[in-house]
Amino acid sequence: MARAPFRKPLRSGAKWRVGRHGGMAHAAVRTRFLKPPRVDDMIVLKATQDKVLAVLQSVSGIVERRHTLPILANVLIRKTGNALQLTTSDLEIQIRTTAELGGDTGDFTTTVGARKLIDILKTMPGDQTVSLESQAAKLVLKGRQEPFHAAVAARRGLPLVRESAAFGPAFSVPQKVLKDLLGQVSFAMAVQDIRYYLNGILFVAEGNTLSLVATDGHRLAFASATLDVEVPKQEVILPRKTVLELQRLLSDAGGENQPHIEMQFANNQAKFTFGGMEFVTKLVEGKFPDYNRVIPKNHKNSVTLGRAPLLASLQRTAIMTSDKFKGVRLNLEPGTLRVASNNAEQEEAVDELDIDYGGDTIEIGFNVTYLIDALANMGQDMVKVELSDGNSSALLTIPENDTFKYVVMPMRI
Repeated sequence: MARAPFRKPLRSGAKWRVGRHGGMAHAAVRTRFLKPPRVDDMIVLKATQDKVLAVLQSVSGIVERRHTLPILANVLIRKTGNALQLTTSDLEIQIRTTAELGGDTGDFTTTVGARKLIDILKTMPGDQTVSLESQAAKLVLKGRQEPFHAAVAARRGLPLVRESAAFGPAFSVPQKVLKDLLGQVSFAMAVQDIRYYLNGILFVAEGNTLSLVATDGHRLAFASATLDVEVPKQEVILPRKTVLELQRLLSDAGGENQPHIEMQFANNQAKFTFGGMEFVTKLVEGKFPDYNRVIPKNHKNSVTLGRAPLLASLQRTAIMTSDKFKGVRLNLEPGTLRVASNNAEQEEAVDELDIDYGGDTIEIGFNVTYLIDALANMGQDMVKVELSDGNSSALLTIPENDTFKYVVMPMRI
């Protein structure tokens, strides 16, 4: 039997066909394989630069420029009808917002580098109309008032936080109230402490009171506010990154129609809903210290003085402290408060304040940064300082107001 002659491999897109007598013959007319159907191009959004930038920035605060999982640098863009939903995640925090930013009506999902998109938008005028269009595997950002467009790589899929199915009862407070509470205590959080439960803020909701507590082991800040409704006791520790992001996003608008934030807590998660945004975060596991035992009571010496003059005095004397040693001495005696500091170059600063005080003479040292942080984050005109002696912690409060307490340990100078 004669061997069939060697045939060259068929080129891509060609087909074999059966010949007249049953043999195989190369097709005279070649037909190409069909490509998958291409999704029609779509204008995902079309709005002014300032509006698009604001929506993107509201969800991109948790996005790191460098991440071990590169996809987490992206923002998930999902369009359903006219509504556009943007979501970011770092596997511990997830932020989602919904907005209407024009464009075509339809369904569309993709992810794109959040920071890169923001950096491009920042170079455009705020009142310029921009559009984001899907074209094949890319998103094209176009400026309408000048001949500019940028094609950004797009990928599908983004790992999201799995939300708890057992959130507790929801309750709400004005956004300004929560933002003020965070501002009063957040500076006392620990930073990368081995005691991981200190790297955040304790939230305690009980009855009609919401209390926030933060400590780094050297100082402790406590602030509370009254709720409109009563809630069962709940204690959770919010991580530091969550606290900083909430401070950035919350509104400080007051008045009768001030915006509110709704909160819900689960065993390992917290959910915040406000301003069209949904913020879900993991919680810090661990037992927070018993802050009630740390706050001193019944100090026999106290003085009430102006917050601003004391802050200014501390800021002046802090100039003469060294970068490593931030200690200042406070000499309290009837009628006078003397604040002093020095450094290794034998330089010295002394400042005196006239005060209404008739208690014991006390000399005590503090890390000046700890005092400045507390006073700078208080908005009241007067501050009350309570002391026992030169070796015990000091208590700073607001006169006739028990909603804020700040404890600072003394420093040996």
